[in-house]
Amino acid sequence: MKTKPVFREPSSRFIKVRCSKCKNEQIIFGKPAVTINCLVCNKTIAESTGGKGNIKARVLEVLE
Repeated sequence: MKTKPVFREPSSRFIKVRCSKCKNEQIIFGKPAVTINCLVCNKTIAESTGGKGNIKARVLEVLE
């Protein structure tokens, strides 16, 4: 009897966010390991919390 391999869906996603200061859009990882700053104005847009990140920017889209 053959069994299908069981694969878990990843619990983390890439997220498209917009900086609240300069309106720059960039794609970040939903579980960042370090603090992520805006590439244009250098404002903090996400902080590491050891799991799901603390996102301080507007989330536009969750990418699959």
